[in-house]
Amino acid sequence: MNIIVTGASRGIGFEIVKAFAGTGGNRIVALARNINNLERLKSVCETMPSGKDLEIIQVDLSDMDGIFSMLVPKINSLFPNLDILINNAGYLVNKPFKDIQRDELNEMIRINLMVPFTLIQSLVELLKKGDKSHVINISSMGGIQGSVKFPGLSAYSMTKGGLGILTECLAEEYRDTNISFNCLALGSVQTEMLEEAFPGYRAPLTPEEMANFIVDFAVNGQKLFNGKILPVSLSTP
Repeated sequence: MNIIVTGASRGIGFEIVKAFAGTGGNRIVALARNINNLERLKSVCETMPSGKDLEIIQVDLSDMDGIFSMLVPKINSLFPNLDILINNAGYLVNKPFKDIQRDELNEMIRINLMVPFTLIQSLVELLKKGDKSHVINISSMGGIQGSVKFPGLSAYSMTKGGLGILTECLAEEYRDTNISFNCLALGSVQTEMLEEAFPGYRAPLTPEEMANFIVDFAVNGQKLFNGKILPVSLSTP
């Protein structure tokens, strides 16, 4: 399978790539800003069944022009088709509503919403060339209507809610193609991003545990789901 994972330099994205590399027959492109972490990922995966077919690409996905000018041609040169796209990259600022700065708001909108939109738009023709291609958008429980909300996460939750709606719209627009679109709204996972936003908080799941679920869903979920926003959380509601 030909696979792209964004936000692959740490946390859940790092573990997603490792899980795919641990299975033979996969060609993986791992995208992130941090080249040092990407090189560490490459080293970790080197001896795994698909480790030799892991391509790391340093890219600032918030640079919309860069996605078109550098990244998409590179991906087209690597893959004849695309089977799985996992939009995992995310940006979180934990601040009271009145204190959120314009640049922080813009960055959350760019990374959490505009980047998945632009990347899907840029790669949709490559996805059409797959057999049963699957796009997974990684959202948050904060973006689910009726879920528990937390002070300080208004902007983050807003962008993640938008990502879910985008998923539903694309599933309808491409319903007559081979592409399925689903959105996984994750609960708390013990990642670096969570620790930075909520110092001292201990989440019930590790990045590896969540990544294993996401990988299984990416491979099999489109058999049963399309256009769905699915909560993946141990908490209620």
